Amino acid sequence: MTNDPIRVLSTRPLDGVPGHEGSEACSVDNPASRVIRELLARVGDKWSMLVIGVLHDGPLRFTELQRKIDGISHRMLTQTLRSLERDGLVTRTSYPEIPPRVEYAATALGRSLSEPVIELARWASAHHSEILDAREAFDDQHEASATLR
Repeated sequence: MTNDPIRVLSTRPLDGVPGHEGSEACSVDNPASRVIRELLARVGDKWSMLVIGVLHDGPLRFTELQRKIDGISHRMLTQTLRSLERDGLVTRTSYPEIPPRVEYAATALGRSLSEPVIELARWASAHHSEILDAREAFDDQHEASATLR
């Protein structure tokens, strides 16, 4: 048994199932599977999509970004921006001025990521009650079994 979601997905016969066209992208045989896993982890982290969302409308300086993203620390914003820049989702432009000015902007690739993430958010919103009910049922069941021990 594996905990790798890409391997789990790749064992299911999704080709030909409506809505699952292109499921070969999830196959462990796909040379891009490592990049896919890393990008899914990036999209799922706490700050990356917030940063890309804030930068979607145009470039911002570091302090403007930090002001617009409530709760993000200086260190975490720095790490997030570096990771997004490394993945080609954000650009960093340094201007030779005094005082120095640096702006961050979402790349076309970064902006294109917004659409599928928005769809995922819509799905989560449409099913949030079911998810909360399932969590409550799970917690109740496990709480009851824990008290029986």
